[in-house]
Amino acid sequence: MNGVSNLGINALFSLNGKVALITGGSRGIGRMMAQGLLQAGARVYISARNEQACRVAAEELSEFGECFAIPADIASAEGRGHLCRALQARESQLDILINNAGTAWGGDFETYPESAFEKLMNLNVTAVFALTRDLTPLLIAAASQADPARVINIGSIDGLHIPTVHRAGTYAYTASKAAVHHLTRHLAVELGPKFITVNAVAPGFFPSKMTDHVFGEFADDVAANSLLKRAGQAEEMAGIAIYLSSRAGAYTHGAVIPVDGGTSINSQHVISG
Repeated sequence: MNGVSNLGINALFSLNGKVALITGGSRGIGRMMAQGLLQAGARVYISARNEQACRVAAEELSEFGECFAIPADIASAEGRGHLCRALQARESQLDILINNAGTAWGGDFETYPESAFEKLMNLNVTAVFALTRDLTPLLIAAASQADPARVINIGSIDGLHIPTVHRAGTYAYTASKAAVHHLTRHLAVELGPKFITVNAVAPGFFPSKMTDHVFGEFADDVAANSLLKRAGQAEEMAGIAIYLSSRAGAYTHGAVIPVDGGTSINSQHVISG
């Protein structure tokens, strides 16, 4: 006997009593993760720049558990401050922070604007760092050695390889997501001793507003680039979020986990047409 009394699924994956915040939680990957955490028992706050969309999404997600909207534009220090103050007014601790909000930009190399780098690095990287820093006191309040608080950053397979499916250069996006992955490792070194785990998820192609154009124009190529010959599904993104947030994932720290059907290691990069 190994002395562990309970390795059942509820003991490993239940999030009962946990409090989570998901930025960009009103749609796409953020919403998939929100539903998963809610159905695992967590109380979930979602944030998004569009106030109406954020509130509608929270109302719809409330079918699965306690879900609340805190609309905020986290691209600005003012917006991040509003989000932190609003959460602190409702909660004395934060068990799970998912930094999901982000944006993309594609264009030709010759005319690719420098402003794209400024915009994407600000939201995709700087906001991840600043929000994590500012919410660390709430995370520490929830943390223990046996059950750390969790930070989950959403990177991308495009931060692991150079994408070809888009038919356009995504220079600022790939650079920003590679930065998210390395920032995750740096934050893991900083926050691990405070009993806060920090990991990144690098999704492949999942249905979202950001990927609508790619699916609309290049759905066959998306499938061909995956070694499993398909795009991702909601339960697969919810599953990784639940794992990293749960007892089962309490010793996973400083990792960048691709959830991409093998796309990032597919050397063929099949492109039709």
